[in-house]
Amino acid sequence: MNTIVGKRLLACLGLSIASLSMSTCSPSKPNPPQTAAPAMWGEMKPVVSVKDLMRNMIDPASDYIFDAVKVESNKSGTVESGPKTDADWEKIRTGAVTLAEGIYLLKVPRPFTPPGDENNSSGPEATELSPAQIKAKIEADPVLWNAKIEALRNVGLEVLEIVKKKNAAELFEAGGNLDEACESCHIQYWYPGDKALLEKVDRGLRELYDRPGSEQGATKAPK
Repeated sequence: MNTIVGKRLLACLGLSIASLSMSTCSPSKPNPPQTAAPAMWGEMKPVVSVKDLMRNMIDPASDYIFDAVKVESNKSGTVESGPKTDADWEKIRTGAVTLAEGIYLLKVPRPFTPPGDENNSSGPEATELSPAQIKAKIEADPVLWNAKIEALRNVGLEVLEIVKKKNAAELFEAGGNLDEACESCHIQYWYPGDKALLEKVDRGLRELYDRPGSEQGATKAPK
């Protein structure tokens, strides 16, 4: 072998080995630090009870969604009504935003009823839980409480996407999803004693709404 060529080959081989050694021994680049969730900018202090929050914020907001699409029967036939103008859709958006953001306020510990309100929880035929019973259920399984909150929030997010597309047919279906999320929470934490009654009412509503020419629309759990 030519002496010069041999020296060049040895030099190249040496560089390759050195490079391999450096890549093996050198510490790998650290992963970029994960961005932590932003801390709250201050304390959140509840003003009203869960019952008041539902009655004065969440329930009115849900009405914007429940009442947005209807199919009614009268003497003239079947009449469909739904959002037609930008103002109609903006009202629905207001309801969805209030629902999606407002429902997270239920993550802030607060009284479940106003002072002195024990729900319909006394007597042998009581069908509602007392505030103390509700609190005990949530403290025993906070994961379930948060799951119910997330379910309602997801409906609000669903409606926000529907508003972007202005799809009335999907809005009708979202009303059903909202009804299911509300009733699922109420039957767990408000009136579990009425489960059999609610199932009976639901069956009757389904039979009524499935009839041709019957009035149709999303329904809310009784208050």
